[in-house]
Amino acid sequence: MKITKVYTRRGDEGMTDLIGGIRISKTDERLEAYGTVDELSSHIGLLVAMLDEDFDERALLLRIQSNLFNIGTHLATDQSQTPLYDSARLADGETSLLEERVDAIVAALPEAQGFVLPGGSQAAAQCHVCRTVCRRAERRILALSEKAIVGADVIKYVNRLSDYLFILAKKINFNNGHSEILWQNSCRKK
Repeated sequence: MKITKVYTRRGDEGMTDLIGGIRISKTDERLEAYGTVDELSSHIGLLVAMLDEDFDERALLLRIQSNLFNIGTHLATDQSQTPLYDSARLADGETSLLEERVDAIVAALPEAQGFVLPGGSQAAAQCHVCRTVCRRAERRILALSEKAIVGADVIKYVNRLSDYLFILAKKINFNNGHSEILWQNSCRKK
């Protein structure tokens, strides 16, 4: 797709268009929701750039980015006024796929005791950034769902995605030979 024009000047006054042409403020909760999903996709893109080309989860991460684009389209549609396009829907089984991957990774990792601090390798630390942005996206989506129609599949997928990103960070550290950094309670008496 060739980009013919980047700017429209339609947003210069702090308003933007939803799918279907409805104008809303750029500070609207809906924009916060799909803007945070876009931010998450960007962070996942950075994570993918840090991973080896042959890393076995790479294709799934790219698939997740495509799913996040669908979710963004879903959130950018005010369903009380505009019907959802097919591109705003998640394919059946996407949440189950994340659950299957989480279960498979957990089964392959050694059991760790304690709460894990974000860190280890650079890629694992970036994966934890993705996880925390995912949790923020989930909160923004839930806030929007209190006032607007949001599919339950979207909420479930984003919730499961943060679980996947947490366990993926553990896998990345394990594969790279980095130990998990465990939380130490500094308030505990010595």
